[in-house]
Amino acid sequence: MNIRLQAAIALAAIGFSTVAITHEARACGLTSGSTSAALHWSMPAYMPGSRTATARAGQSASPNEMQLRAPITGLYHFTQIAEGNGPSGPPDGALIDQGFQTWHADGTELMNSGVRNPPSGNFCMGVWAKTGPRAYELNHYALAWDPTGTVFVGPANIRENVTLSSNGNSMSGSFEITQYAPDGSTIVAHVQGDVAGTRITVDSN
Repeated sequence: MNIRLQAAIALAAIGFSTVAITHEARACGLTSGSTSAALHWSMPAYMPGSRTATARAGQSASPNEMQLRAPITGLYHFTQIAEGNGPSGPPDGALIDQGFQTWHADGTELMNSGVRNPPSGNFCMGVWAKTGPRAYELNHYALAWDPTGTVFVGPANIRENVTLSSNGNSMSGSFEITQYAPDGSTIVAHVQGDVAGTRITVDSN
């Protein structure tokens, strides 16, 4: 299959034209389709009367030793919001993705997309490095499939540059996602914006 045909399949699968990016772009990888209920989920409410909450009443958890060595380490609830994509891209403020992201102390990272159904590839992985005081760079790759999980759209590269807050409870910065055709070199879509994450701990509400 030649590159042009592969790109056409990828474009059809993810709902992009060569001149426009849908306002419903989604990551890990960029796809489109009908609005899903997954776009409207929120963090579950804390249940202060639960058995585990009662058992932990009055207790305070200690920071993980690895987090002391690599402060970014941990689990976050993240959001990616479109910003600066121009008239052909998603509008500023559009939700691109939200979900859960884990930064591991060994320099690897795992993301669980909350707007992609599992057959389309909602788990993806990356590597990170510290670039300055509380500053980190992420290089992340995903294998994107169409919503049915039967057509391979191609690899997607997600880049983030984030800064950890002084108290270590949140991060914020910028992201960009480049979606490639199955050949791994033909770019079929690109989106950028702001990323933010709130740390989840055993004491989180």
